[in-house]
Amino acid sequence: MPSLPRIRRTRGRDSAGSVAAPPAAPAELSAAGLTWIHLDTPSLQHAQELAERFGWHPLDVEDVMSKRQRPKIDDYADEGYLFGVLHFPVYDRTIQRLNAAELDVFVGPDYLVTLPTVELLPITRLFRRCEEDDLFREQLFSKGSGRLLYEVLDDLFDYCFPILDKIGHKLDSLEDDVFEGRSEEVVRDISNAKQEIISYRKIIKPERSTLRLLERHIERFLPEELELYFDDIVDAAERIWDILDNYKEVIEALESTNESVISHRQNDVLRILTVFSVVLLPLSLITGFFGMNLEFPGFNTVWAFWTVFALMIVSLVGLLGFFRYKRWL
Repeated sequence: MPSLPRIRRTRGRDSAGSVAAPPAAPAELSAAGLTWIHLDTPSLQHAQELAERFGWHPLDVEDVMSKRQRPKIDDYADEGYLFGVLHFPVYDRTIQRLNAAELDVFVGPDYLVTLPTVELLPITRLFRRCEEDDLFREQLFSKGSGRLLYEVLDDLFDYCFPILDKIGHKLDSLEDDVFEGRSEEVVRDISNAKQEIISYRKIIKPERSTLRLLERHIERFLPEELELYFDDIVDAAERIWDILDNYKEVIEALESTNESVISHRQNDVLRILTVFSVVLLPLSLITGFFGMNLEFPGFNTVWAFWTVFALMIVSLVGLLGFFRYKRWL
């Protein structure tokens, strides 16, 4: 193998001046004539080494190193391998939101290479199980690279449903909060839940057509009796999309209901303020009229004061009775 050019990397140092550790090497398992290579966050050097080993196209290496690659399937029939890019939801703690994790896969007649941009726990657990259980590894690898890819994707999509369940529980909690009088407090929570649903939909929407394309092209790596397995993956993606559609309708209805509750509460406040203003208006008019510096019948007499006071009370009771009759109170 010809020597690869050295790749210059920036070296991070901690407070003690130690050099950052080099990237981890790919993990490799072999059984029944099949090899599975797995590496989280591959470096350019490792991607190039794997490309030379298996004869991948240079553009595929660029796609692996790209940070913004759309889901797709490239079938290299002449070279004898299949390259796919898939996205899966992961919770990014730095931004506290769902984000898309990219999984690059290379499928050949006797190998499977999985290169996620971040650690995907379902793949890590499956790889570790194959590493620790020789019998399980032998049984799984003997069914070919296509079946091994199915197991990887099946575990990944099973991992998607608990995330959906968490969103569903959050929506149920928001619904209770809205109708228990905490409308103003849940505005931010509704916005966060809506953002999670939108992010999830952005991940799954292009995945559906990509999985259908994968189902057609993966057949040459599957025995005939296993060709229907990838239809289960497509069904899982469709179920996730249907659930997200329902959640989208629910969160939009909750948002509309919450806005209506807040608006109704504001209307109640405005109604009370308006009633007070209207009730005080005739009283202010009466006191202003009789407070003029002019003499009127009964000026400076006690009975005139009580007459004016009685007039104010009658006006107040009359207006309140009128509002009650109109059901404005």
